[in-house]
Amino acid sequence: MKIFLCLLLHSWVISQLGLVFSYLNNSSSNQRPNIVMVMSDAFDGRLTFAPGNRVVQLPFINYIREMGAVFYNSYTNSPICCPSRAAMWSGQFVHLTEAWNNYKCLAPNASTWMDHLREAGYHTHSMGKLDYTSGGHSVSNRVEAWARDVPFLLRQEGRPVTDLVGDTSTVRVMSKDWNTTDRAVQWIRKSATALSQPFALYLGLNLPHPYRTEALGPTAGGSTFRTSPHWLKRVSVDQVSVPKWLPFSEMHPVDYYSTFTKNCSGIFSEQEIKDIRAFYYAMCAETDGMLGEVISTLRDTGLLNNTVLLFTSDHGDLAMEHRQFYKMSMFEGSSHVPLLMMGPGVITGREISSPVSLVDLYPSVLDFAGVQIPPGLSGHSLVPLVSRAGQNSTHPGWVLSEYHGCNANASTYMLRMDKWKYITYSDGFSVPPQLFDLSKDHAELHNVASHYPSVCQQLDKLLRSIVDYSGVSKAVQLYNKQQFLEWKQSLGNNYTQVIANLRWHIDWQRNAQYNEKAIEDWLAGLK
Repeated sequence: MKIFLCLLLHSWVISQLGLVFSYLNNSSSNQRPNIVMVMSDAFDGRLTFAPGNRVVQLPFINYIREMGAVFYNSYTNSPICCPSRAAMWSGQFVHLTEAWNNYKCLAPNASTWMDHLREAGYHTHSMGKLDYTSGGHSVSNRVEAWARDVPFLLRQEGRPVTDLVGDTSTVRVMSKDWNTTDRAVQWIRKSATALSQPFALYLGLNLPHPYRTEALGPTAGGSTFRTSPHWLKRVSVDQVSVPKWLPFSEMHPVDYYSTFTKNCSGIFSEQEIKDIRAFYYAMCAETDGMLGEVISTLRDTGLLNNTVLLFTSDHGDLAMEHRQFYKMSMFEGSSHVPLLMMGPGVITGREISSPVSLVDLYPSVLDFAGVQIPPGLSGHSLVPLVSRAGQNSTHPGWVLSEYHGCNANASTYMLRMDKWKYITYSDGFSVPPQLFDLSKDHAELHNVASHYPSVCQQLDKLLRSIVDYSGVSKAVQLYNKQQFLEWKQSLGNNYTQVIANLRWHIDWQRNAQYNEKAIEDWLAGLK
């Protein structure tokens, strides 16, 4: 009996060793990890960690944070849709891609990290919102960007409003995104599971970007925050704050221009502000629900353990902070994006405070996949920061964001390093800079540039070593004039009627003659 038990035990040990060796052999020759990126639109990154995440329940974002890594200081490279996505897809700073606005971004044949993965043997699939190539968005959006240097002040957006739809059983408010998520889930279940090669899946969502306000017509901007009681239940109403606003007299001139053109210079009650913020948070919760569908499907199909999953966004939303909604600003609500990742090579519960940005995703994805990172990228791989080899990171410890589009009447450059956020404009002299100490001033209400001139000088010197921002600003100004003039000439006799009926039509038509004259003076010398 003892001999039998010994033989049985020996047989069991051998079988287990065989399983171990088989596992090790399979691991060494195993498929490279799958890559799944879910990219939302206008998601405030501060909601993915405390204290921001106390205001709204985001169970699937929390799941990634607990099972993987969260970046506390991740930023967009441009706080607007297309230029931001162009930076993420190309791995290049905005001034290198010349993605000046939502109309001018990458060429359709531009090389992306998806192309590199495909060339390296990955099966690649993209669905949903891509929005990184030139030629998109409304005429109003592009004309307002081109004409931002014209000395007039016109409202370009609808006033932000809320819209409650359905009841507590209404889950699918943003049906377009849910349909795209359904297709992604079906693709994972039916196609991804049958592949003999690793795959890379990109899912682009529209939420929590505000909806277009239909009552304002087809040219109106997106100023409606829409949700249902189902998602509002995820919001802790007592945690929804009413942000402090500076008086108009104390606002930075570019911030004032943004507030006015975004139609936020009027009177708002505290309840209006809280409602807008609560509805925005509920829209973030709905986004989290879609992310959950992807996570659940990867788990159910047995793919989760061999998949690197990333969640991020192109930019955030101010949600009435600084008397603004939307993006187009370097304030945290607009420029701070979520970045979470989990999967093979990512340490569980990792928290990274180093500033990073969307251009870092290109080299990171290739690094995860074991694909050689091409030279000349603006970003740096984040894999060392989330793995046990963190000390090998080459990341410089600063991030650059820049903005050249509408709702801001000067090219804007932000350098985030350590506790400082340095923001400068145009040539660096004609518009005063801003400096915020984020370790003390989370709300960014105290511009301390005049108190720390040496810090401004040091950061400005570093910024100019990264980008000749004065030269870039001049190039953008010339581009804007040339594009506007070309558009104006293409309209012929219809120009006066067309320009008077863009999104700014209410203000424009109050003094159309003055506005046309201001444009003519601005274009003088270019013809």
